Amino acid sequence: MKLNRLGSSDLLVSEIGLGCMSLGQEENKAISIIHEALDRGVNLLDTADLYDSGRNEEIVGKAIRGRRDRVILATKVGNKRIPGEEGWSWDASKSYILAAVKDSLRRLGTDYIDLYQLHGGTLDDPVNDTIEAFEQLKQEGYIRQYGISSIRPNVIREYVGRSSIVSVMNAYSIVDRRAEEAVLPLLQEQGISVIARGPLSSGALAANRQPVKGVPDYELTELLELRRMLEESLVTPERSLTQLAIRYSLAHPAVATVIPGASSGEQLQQNLTAADLPELTDAEVSLIREASKANTYKLHR
Repeated sequence: MKLNRLGSSDLLVSEIGLGCMSLGQEENKAISIIHEALDRGVNLLDTADLYDSGRNEEIVGKAIRGRRDRVILATKVGNKRIPGEEGWSWDASKSYILAAVKDSLRRLGTDYIDLYQLHGGTLDDPVNDTIEAFEQLKQEGYIRQYGISSIRPNVIREYVGRSSIVSVMNAYSIVDRRAEEAVLPLLQEQGISVIARGPLSSGALAANRQPVKGVPDYELTELLELRRMLEESLVTPERSLTQLAIRYSLAHPAVATVIPGASSGEQLQQNLTAADLPELTDAEVSLIREASKANTYKLHR
């Protein structure tokens, strides 16, 4: 598995990581998927304190026991659950981040997190205090590096200009190309890496899976037509639609890694075989962009 440097940091991440959100709560099955991923060369595991009310972090923690030195462990903070109540509230305060990291460390069974990410963000947040929290955690050794997981260009620009983030997690796929205009050029210029989530757009671009509904910006009929065009022009016996979609997200120079999810060993295998294929040519990338829509962001605070 090819390794790429995350921003200007010393973190080297596999070009295909594992998004752990979709692993489910069947512990043995989830741990088996994680172990198989690690054995196949994946080293980046991405979770969050929000997923399954912390249960996802606990499962990831159990899976990496005895393997911690082989893992770049990423998790997220900012969504605050209130015990006994449904849902969660947003809290990017310094005090909350400094407290929440201790809970994540306990659930993960480790004394440090490689990449700690703000799980969202708005321009109404106390951005300086938020940054101070991450910098303090870095100085104290609880985290190695920090980043932000956000689809809001205005928020991303704030952190690019005011912090030492090494990465931005952003939705990026053939059917969600918003980041190409608003985010990726800025991050490439600043030497900040993109962690591309959703390269298969929740299965909409997965091989051997027929979509039953559309995705944002694509009605079902439009999505099926796009799949048909890609299958006729760029899918081959040696390269499935799944592999094509993952290689597309990796084709942009700002992207260091993609983190497709997997809820079964079969899905994991399909995703990871993309690492064995050559990079897309410029002509192939152009064909994909001509076939798909150039989405634009609706800016939010």
